[in-house]
Amino acid sequence: MTFALSVHRTTTTDPLARPLLDELAYEYTTRYGSSDDLSRYPAEEFAPPQGAFLLLLEQGRPVAGGAYRRYDEHTAELKRIWTHSAHRRRGLARRVLTVLEREAADRGYRRIYLTTGPRQPEAKGLYLATGYRPLFDVAADPESIGPLPFEKYLETPKP
Repeated sequence: MTFALSVHRTTTTDPLARPLLDELAYEYTTRYGSSDDLSRYPAEEFAPPQGAFLLLLEQGRPVAGGAYRRYDEHTAELKRIWTHSAHRRRGLARRVLTVLEREAADRGYRRIYLTTGPRQPEAKGLYLATGYRPLFDVAADPESIGPLPFEKYLETPKP
């Protein structure tokens, strides 16, 4: 049974975000041996007006989430796109992307930039399927590249 989803705009320090961020830290540690990337940026970088952090809630519980931060004057950088392991294969990460892209465009960003790890083929597939342009040779062994950079130009919102 599927329940209605709601978007909850919040901060990375919200206790409601903790289960998703803990699971993301576990995933990073399992795949890469460290979750240091999660503490690289202060929470304020994901706060309005230059950033955002949101959760998708189902029956009041977080099932997916994501954030962006200012990368440069015209570019938002996506971070922390995550779906809880019990809720994968439902298109939730795609929904998170759609909301973050719309909000970034509404705040004046014209481009999205992101990187994902070479051991995250699911993320690479998501970004390719949603119109992100790889800034690397997709035929190369991802392990030989390191973080995989992508970009996408946003449609400017109509006034």
